Amino acid sequence: MGVTRLKRKDRRNKAKAANRVKRIKQLSWRPVIKKLELTPEVTASQEEVAASQEEE
Repeated sequence: MGVTRLKRKDRRNKAKAANRVKRIKQLSWRPVIKKLELTPEVTASQEEVAASQEEE
């Protein structure tokens, strides 16, 4: 008996696997943090460091 591929079942299995991978990626996705809120103390200390470096 020859080997035959069940095309419909093959497509269904590939679709299940692809959907599972897509679902895992979607659940583990985390947003990229683009901007951080800086407190005035932090920005003031950064300005002091920049000023001291310019003096040298």
